[in-house]
Amino acid sequence: MSYTLNRIIAGADIDAVGTRTRTALADKGFGVLTEIDVAATMKKKIDKDMAGYRILGACNPNMAWEAIGMEPRVGAMLPCNVILRETDDGIEVSAIDPVASMAAIPNDDLKSVAGQVRAMLQDVVDAI
Repeated sequence: MSYTLNRIIAGADIDAVGTRTRTALADKGFGVLTEIDVAATMKKKIDKDMAGYRILGACNPNMAWEAIGMEPRVGAMLPCNVILRETDDGIEVSAIDPVASMAAIPNDDLKSVAGQVRAMLQDVVDAI
């Protein structure tokens, strides 16, 4: 099982795909809580150059509320990260597959919520 939901956006730059990703996330009730520019951080911290790479920490508050109510420690696995990565083929968008990430937690109700979030994130990736 893959642990991410993926799509390549050809012919676009990372900023444009970032805007499209934020819009698609918002349309499904997600907000972006954090954004990490990994390429800039690597340059600053260890003087290494790399292609564009950003991590968006996305959260759907209703789904997070439901999951935390079922498993209080599930917050260690939140938010749902989405990466934007420059590749030779275009910008790769990869969202975490919550079903894969929650597989280690023995709670069938939580797995149902993870399935709902997975479907929402797949819609996001498809909409970009």
